[in-house]
Amino acid sequence: MSAIHGGLVRLREILEGLNPSEKKVAEYVLAHPGRMIELSVAQLAEASGASQAAIIRLCKSMGVKGYQDFKLKVAGDLRETGGVQGYQEIRPQDSIATIVQHVSNNNIQSIHDTVKILDLEQVSKAVQALHQAKRIYFFGIGASNLIGQDAQQKFLRINRTCFCFADPHVQLASAVTLTEEDVAVGISYSGETKEVIAALKAARENGAVTIGITKYGSTTLTQYTDIPLCISSTENEIRSGAMSSRITQLNVIDILYLGVASNNYEQSAMYLDRSRQAIRELENGMAKFNHKS
Repeated sequence: MSAIHGGLVRLREILEGLNPSEKKVAEYVLAHPGRMIELSVAQLAEASGASQAAIIRLCKSMGVKGYQDFKLKVAGDLRETGGVQGYQEIRPQDSIATIVQHVSNNNIQSIHDTVKILDLEQVSKAVQALHQAKRIYFFGIGASNLIGQDAQQKFLRINRTCFCFADPHVQLASAVTLTEEDVAVGISYSGETKEVIAALKAARENGAVTIGITKYGSTTLTQYTDIPLCISSTENEIRSGAMSSRITQLNVIDILYLGVASNNYEQSAMYLDRSRQAIRELENGMAKFNHKS
């Protein structure tokens, strides 16, 4: 399913990987989106200083059907602001109020932009694969491993057999044991984390269905991914803690989790009630122990 928006998001995500001629076009469109939607291919080529062939190649790089589809998606972005203000940089000596506003706005913007480029057909395939999986393995390093641990905790609560290991060697060792009955989920915003790529490659070679949660565009991770789920984010030097990418990855995990849970809602609700009750009993028992102590 192709949404009629997300053109500007796609451009921002792939900008640095474009060749010089395609980049000329992309930079012009990002600077003048309102003007671009009124131009023909020939007019855009002249305005941007690139060739018509570069525009056609850019459409292919973006994964859109053609120039008209490109224009529709940019026009959709201009109509659909979602009430957000665009990404805001964190600057030296910003007040706490400014930091609160900018960080929150950036996270909201990242989720909003991810929704624009998330392919609903791929999401549906991912949910179905996870629903049918005998075992689910989440692979990620650093901040992305925390996403995997969150996913493991969620899926375990609805009685899905799943694993997330922090040690990259254990991740790879487990990947080679997967079969066609299993699903491997690789999490890497850059799509270039070598440990995650190695694990997903091994899982795929052994027959497992592979899902990749990564940034939009062509990455090494997507080469070993059966079902790509692309996210948008803003990452720069001051955002080295992978803040907004973490938020968008968590959002995608929540979508997958609820998608699987809703496939068998009554059984999922039963297991969630059981886990809540078990945790409540544990907390009550600990409270009584501490009181006696």
